[in-house]
Amino acid sequence: MARREKKSRNKGSAGNNRKSGEDFLQNNKQKTGVLETDNGLQYLIMEEKQGPKPGLFDTVKIHQRALLLDGKILEDTYRQNQPDEVKIEELIEGLQEGLPMMSVGSRYKFWVPAELAWGRKGTGNKIPPNAVLSFDIRLVEIC
Repeated sequence: MARREKKSRNKGSAGNNRKSGEDFLQNNKQKTGVLETDNGLQYLIMEEKQGPKPGLFDTVKIHQRALLLDGKILEDTYRQNQPDEVKIEELIEGLQEGLPMMSVGSRYKFWVPAELAWGRKGTGNKIPPNAVLSFDIRLVEIC
């Protein structure tokens, strides 16, 4: 019985996350400077530099602050002053789309809809189901 209650609680939370995420994205795209791709990825160019842009199969060094919409920090390399080295092709779909838009040195803010992130399943207890994620990313280097 406890298992059933937990399952039903998760289902409700997933539905609430989906609704609050959709509402957030709808309101967010009305804000000045916020752009949206055809896939629904929203972004704001915070600092634009001229230079090379990475491709999907490149490895890059990035500073990132990843948050849930409620402000919970998932990762913050700015605070650690240690950029991550990542292969773009191994990232969530929203960042695979967003990072190649950036030139080295640029800083963007991304809002990734659940469908372009971890979707209906989430990632256990760290990222809930249907969560919209917010990223503040600076492209440090193409490796």
